[in-house]
Amino acid sequence: MPLLKRCLMVLALLLSLWPAATLSDELTQLKILTESYPPYNFVAQDQLRGISVDLLMAAADAIGSSLTRQDIALYPWPRAYKTALKGPQVALFSTTMTADRKPLFQWVGPIIPTRVVLLARRDKHIRINSLQDINPYAVGVIREDIGEQLLLAGQVAEKNIRPLSSAVSLAKMLNSGRIDLWAYEENVARWILRNNELNPENFETVYILDESELYYTFSKDVDPALLQRLQQALTTLRSTPLYQTVIDRYL
Repeated sequence: MPLLKRCLMVLALLLSLWPAATLSDELTQLKILTESYPPYNFVAQDQLRGISVDLLMAAADAIGSSLTRQDIALYPWPRAYKTALKGPQVALFSTTMTADRKPLFQWVGPIIPTRVVLLARRDKHIRINSLQDINPYAVGVIREDIGEQLLLAGQVAEKNIRPLSSAVSLAKMLNSGRIDLWAYEENVARWILRNNELNPENFETVYILDESELYYTFSKDVDPALLQRLQQALTTLRSTPLYQTVIDRYL
């Protein structure tokens, strides 16, 4: 029996001890949003893929939900984030947990550790030792992304922050010298560089803004009982070989 099938059968058996699955398909009633954020969530060959997508599908299957990849909408991050804040009945992933964000949502996870960094062209020899060192430079960010939020919270001058909606555009701007630094999740940034004919070896991490974990987030009005069931499924899933199989598929 294939590993995936065995793991899902074990997961379903363990979750059968949970109270009756009257809530399971409430998951399909949510507006579930994600962004292009590879290797965690992205579209390839006209299908949503990635670590967070595959784990959500496995957890949903384990609680008896009929959720499919087609039920998940791909939005630009600024629009997705604002929609999740407003609600009603919205799920959003993958979201970095921070102290400022924590009270704004309900959280299921963690999915995987994450690191938000500043990237620079290696030949620029930029050295950053503190947030104050950032101020002479132009820094590219995604609007409403954790990178922008961390810079603003750290009192980096707003005039030096260049917000856009496209990570690909930021990668190209960094390569061309139109920005000096790019604040973004490290694995995602390097994925985007590789897949846009830019050599990741030409860029270096010059500062770590934050080390945290990625989560699935839900607007405050989503039924906590549903999220408790989904959390139990994800926690159990993380203890099976399937979890590492999914990670190895993309990293």
